Amino acid sequence: MFADHDRNQLRRVYLAAWQKARNGLPMEPLERQLAELIGEHPEYHALLEAPDDALGRDFASQDGQGNPFLHLGLHMAIREQVATDRPAGIRAAWQALCAHHGDAHAAEHGMIEVLAQTLWSAQRDATAPDERAYLARLQQIAGLSQSDPS
Repeated sequence: MFADHDRNQLRRVYLAAWQKARNGLPMEPLERQLAELIGEHPEYHALLEAPDDALGRDFASQDGQGNPFLHLGLHMAIREQVATDRPAGIRAAWQALCAHHGDAHAAEHGMIEVLAQTLWSAQRDATAPDERAYLARLQQIAGLSQSDPS
């Protein structure tokens, strides 16, 4: 989706979508998705309404605040995976988590933790993400599997 964007180009996509939504301007489908997602995260609104700060800021884990762009990007990845059911079975895990939490957004937050860990492990090990282990862990937290993916 954004493979050829550098950090600030990617951030500008989020900022533009939020600006258009706030001003009631026409948006492309992706911009609507981003604006809807940003709307679900009011804790990020002030930052996204200060473009210079948002573009120039590094989000170090030491400062205790997560990277909102990473968080939103992981939400988008989860939504794409669920929409396409890839890896196969992720939609069923999402549905089970939605039923458990009573809320799709809360279900996504649980899934984001697993996705982030999977991506971190792949980066650490210089390998492709392990889809089977990822799906198995999602199924486990969704109560669909008792297997241990490790």
